Amino acid sequence: MKWDLLLTPKRFGLEEYHREDSDNRNEFQRDYDRLIFSSSFRRLQNKTQVFPLPGSIFVHNRLTHSLEVACVGRSLGDRIARHLQHTNPNIGEIGSIVSAACLAHDLGNPPFGHSGERAIGSFFSEGNGKSLSSMLTPEEWSDITLFEGNANAFRLLTHQFNGRRKGGFVLTYSTLASIVKYPYPSTEAKSKAKFGYFKSETESYKKIAAELGIEPDPEDPRRHMRHPLVFLVEAADDICYQIMDIEDAYKLRILSLKQTTDLLMSFIPTAKHDYTQKICQLVSDPNEQVAYLRSATIGNLIEACANTFLEHEEEILSGKLHAPLIKLIPNHLKEAYEECVNTAVASIYCAPMVLDIELAGYKIISTLLEELTLAVTSPNCNYSKQLLKRIPSQYEINSPDMYGRIQAILDYISGMTDIYALDLYRKITGMSLPSL
Repeated sequence: MKWDLLLTPKRFGLEEYHREDSDNRNEFQRDYDRLIFSSSFRRLQNKTQVFPLPGSIFVHNRLTHSLEVACVGRSLGDRIARHLQHTNPNIGEIGSIVSAACLAHDLGNPPFGHSGERAIGSFFSEGNGKSLSSMLTPEEWSDITLFEGNANAFRLLTHQFNGRRKGGFVLTYSTLASIVKYPYPSTEAKSKAKFGYFKSETESYKKIAAELGIEPDPEDPRRHMRHPLVFLVEAADDICYQIMDIEDAYKLRILSLKQTTDLLMSFIPTAKHDYTQKICQLVSDPNEQVAYLRSATIGNLIEACANTFLEHEEEILSGKLHAPLIKLIPNHLKEAYEECVNTAVASIYCAPMVLDIELAGYKIISTLLEELTLAVTSPNCNYSKQLLKRIPSQYEINSPDMYGRIQAILDYISGMTDIYALDLYRKITGMSLPSL
């Protein structure tokens, strides 16, 4: 792969259209702004990240997480650009491209966090949705039983929904390629791992790959190489979700102050421990102390991941690097990061409040899928007719094939906020009635 081809302002869906405006934004900055002002991005404010949406204590939701990932992504991209500025005239825009891709990386996630993804896949692989397998091809069945938020984000950004324009969000090819962390379809996902696009978006991805010179993986021609900036988007996400989960767990008293500071201090070089502790002692508020350590930790990880990218640039451009940057950083940082991962698994992700929201999400999403898939498979029944009227016209529930109809249902459900999904669940199960 070559930077000259990988960085292009050309837009998906409007390839021949380019407009000169007087506001001095480049095309990648337009991507960022277009995403920020979209309703899909705005709905992330009411989608669970890990912990239940806030009561008296504010923790991260999908929107605040995405904004923070975009900030870290821009810092990573700008560092890389400063070192590679001689390579290509567009190289200076790497920070803008990565930050836009970071904003978009979670747009395809359904409500109730990662449990929402699992609930969708489980409904078809283990629940009543199994009866639909005979109506779908193996590739289509793989898409829905392994439902993946990353692939759904790519669909949301590129698919032409009813009444919408060609090309979906009409983002630049470079931004779109930068969110495809797993550049292969569900049939190539090994051991139920993640994948990057559904069967319905295969041609869209191939078109983008061809335009940017992204070649098949030299070790597996059924897959493609990653766009290099994917490594930076992935690193920004890895840094933010792991470190911010630790801070949120402290605020919710899942972790003590000592546990939290010990975890974060392990990212600080030994030579700087005394200085860091003196800075912390300048403020008596424990929350501010944790915030300072979190900031220092993220700064160290940004520097380490940027350096790792530059060290492995040749391998990345040749498609030979497959490990995420966070696994290749210096040992003391990698060990500190892994300790955070282990703590999260042992103490955070199994906390009662986290399990409760996951259990509720499973029940709500499974029930919505049960009712809506029954409606699209039996559309002439009286109840089905009434229920299908509830679905916005942008979703293609009248698709001539069953795969298209199921995708329309998944488009609808995955776009819901937690509160909207709960409200619809209560109404269609008769647990609540509309109020005037």
